[in-house]
Amino acid sequence: MPDKLLICTDLDRTLLPNGPQPESAMARQYFSALVERSEIMLAYVSGRHRKLVQEAINHYLLPKPDFVIGDVGTTIYHIGKSEDWHRQSAWEDSIASDWGGKSHADLKLMLNDMDGLRLQEPDKQNCLKLSYYVPLHGNHKALNALIEQRFSDAGVKAGLVWSEDELAGVGLLDILPARASKFYAIKALMKTHGFDERHTVFCGDSGNDIEVLVSPIPAVLVANSQPDVRERALRLSRAKDLSEQLYIAKGDFAGMNGNYSAGMLEGIAHYYPPTRQWMGLDSGDK
Repeated sequence: MPDKLLICTDLDRTLLPNGPQPESAMARQYFSALVERSEIMLAYVSGRHRKLVQEAINHYLLPKPDFVIGDVGTTIYHIGKSEDWHRQSAWEDSIASDWGGKSHADLKLMLNDMDGLRLQEPDKQNCLKLSYYVPLHGNHKALNALIEQRFSDAGVKAGLVWSEDELAGVGLLDILPARASKFYAIKALMKTHGFDERHTVFCGDSGNDIEVLVSPIPAVLVANSQPDVRERALRLSRAKDLSEQLYIAKGDFAGMNGNYSAGMLEGIAHYYPPTRQWMGLDSGDK
C-alpha cells in the first residue's frame, strides 16, 4: 500500500497521557484528525493484552485502530469495520517453535529458583509471554546472562525484554520467543500489508520500544521518555548508523510540549511534512 502511511504507536506513556508529565491540551484531537484520513492506517503496539487495550481505547476515547499488536509482540489482531477483533494465529504459530517445544509452564519452572524474579499476574501472561516484576535498580545485566545461559542449555531461543513501570517504580521483564517482539511483529504486519520503511513510522517511549527505535523504521521518541531510554536509543542508533531514522521530540511543534501524542505529531510531521495539514493545523503553526 505505497499510497498509505502506517502509523504504529505504543500506548502507555506514548499515546496515553498516563505518566507524570503534562499533556498538551489539543494533542489527541490533532492525532484523531490525522488518523481519520484515508491515507493513514493505524496500529497500536503494546505490552497490554487485548482486554487492557480495549479498556484504554474506551477510557481515553482513542481512534479505532486498523491493527493491534499486543502482549509485547506475541499477538497480532486485525480490527474489522464492525470492530471485530480477528486474531492472526499464523503469527503465533510461526514464532512458537523458538521455545523448542517448551511451554510457558516449562520456562517458569526453569526460573523458579532465581532471586529477583516475581511473577506478574495471570492476566499479564499468555502462552508465548512469560512476564516478571524485577527490582528497578537490580543487576539486570547479570540476571539477563543467567537466564540466557539456562535457556541456551535447554535449547530455548528466547528474547528478554526489559522495561519499567515508571509510576509503580518497578522493573519489568518479558520473556518471549526469540522472533517475537514489537519490531518483528511490526515487520510481519508491514510485509503482510505491503508497507516498506518509507511508508511506516513508529512512536514509543520505553525500554521495550528500543528495538524498533533503533531500527531502519523511522521512529519517534516522545519528550516524556526517561533520560536513560533517550541515551540508549541515541547510542545504539549512532552505532548502527541509523541516527536519521530516530527523531527525539523537543516540544517546539504547534505550541505543544512534545509529551505523549504531541511528541508523536511532532515526529510524524518531521518525517512526513504533508501530515501537518492533515492534523488540522494552520499553515502558520510551527
